Amino acid sequence: MPEPIKRDTKAPKFLEITVKDSEGKVWSTIYAQPKEFSTGSVGYYASDKSTNPESGERYQCGMSFTLIGSKPGK
Repeated sequence: MPEPIKRDTKAPKFLEITVKDSEGKVWSTIYAQPKEFSTGSVGYYASDKSTNPESGERYQCGMSFTLIGSKPGK
């Protein structure tokens, strides 16, 4: 696989994401780890579950943070 066009040399080792509702109640803290995506782009990926503190219902969450312009050219 080709190398990404660019990388962020100042990127942290992980991202800490706090999930809050509109009233400011914390549902969870999710950690996004560095990832090289199948497209060749680089960034972070997180997947975890959050719990509604009011109802106890659980939600699944997946998110990606892709460095813009890191996808290798053809």
